[in-house]
Amino acid sequence: MLIFAACLAIFVYGMVASMVGTINPALAAKFDLNNVQTSYLALAQGIGLVVASVSVGPLMDRQGKKVGLVLGLTFVAVAMLALGAAPGFEVILVAMAVMGMGGGIVITGANALGSDVSESRRASVLNFLNVFVGLGGLATPFVAGNLLAGDAVRVAYAAAALTIVTLLVHLMLRIPRPVRSGTPQRSSAVFSQPILYVLGSATFLYTACEFGVWNWLVKYLMTRGVPATTALNVLSLGFGLGLLLGRVAVMPILIRVPPATVTVAASVLMALTTFAMLHVSDPTLVGVVVFLAGVAMAPVFPTTIAIVGDVFKEGSATAIGFTITCGFSGLVVSSPLIGWLAGPDPAGLGQGLLLLPAFSVALLLVNLVIRKRRAALLAVSPAPA
Repeated sequence: MLIFAACLAIFVYGMVASMVGTINPALAAKFDLNNVQTSYLALAQGIGLVVASVSVGPLMDRQGKKVGLVLGLTFVAVAMLALGAAPGFEVILVAMAVMGMGGGIVITGANALGSDVSESRRASVLNFLNVFVGLGGLATPFVAGNLLAGDAVRVAYAAAALTIVTLLVHLMLRIPRPVRSGTPQRSSAVFSQPILYVLGSATFLYTACEFGVWNWLVKYLMTRGVPATTALNVLSLGFGLGLLLGRVAVMPILIRVPPATVTVAASVLMALTTFAMLHVSDPTLVGVVVFLAGVAMAPVFPTTIAIVGDVFKEGSATAIGFTITCGFSGLVVSSPLIGWLAGPDPAGLGQGLLLLPAFSVALLLVNLVIRKRRAALLAVSPAPA
């Protein structure tokens, strides 16, 4: 039951993650938005994600995950409806911020819920759970490009309908609070552990890269002469499918290989593939490279969250929420920075997106530190007696 609830919720988050990149070409054409203005949409979404993920962890530690999931899904549904009816840029900004808040609550609640399922196989469980991020991310641009003609209004209303159905299912589900033995720590105690900030820097760099692809790839490909439908399919069947299959493939690997080793290898592949996708011109080859980039990125986020769950036995929702907040801070920083580096000229996006391989190299260095200290990390917060 926990897995079922978490999978439904995290599918909705996958839609949220890919929404800006899916509809921004249509919004740009309808409201005459340039790269810098488009970056503000991603910034608004990122701010909402940060605010929600940092604040909802303590709430769920006290009141349970169901409260957070229902609240987050409500925010997403309202935001999608507002986005579909938006008359101008200002309303779109507000809708993106509310959608980000809902998405931040949902991803925090779903991962905290998944972390409770199996302590011994936490990394594999969370990678399975986050398969549904890839599924939601795959479905949104695919449906938008092939069934809804890229119409931003129709995409928003379709996403709102699916979110409302998911919300109704969660209202009917019984999601118990996790039973913990021993004396619980105060949620604020997790902030006294320096390793929390190291792990947070890893999600910061990773999320900057993932959302850099979600938010900018379609528009970048269109500046290279790729038709809109083809570009949406590259995002869907390339990046989204790569994330999905990569997380499926890594689950048995994580049973035998330490999580920190997996994230180091993935960081190397991220640097190579994100650099390559900006230096190939054939649409088919671009699709292949983008797929490989999705496969490379697939295990990084859920495996890092699993390490957080291993380290922080008490106050786990607070620790996971903070780590996810750091990740969304990467979105807040990277999308405006990409837009600024690209400038008003659409052809400048290739230069702005070089931020992705640069951040991937930085992520590799952070993951090497985490891997080196793995044994010490697991001793930070011993399991309750």
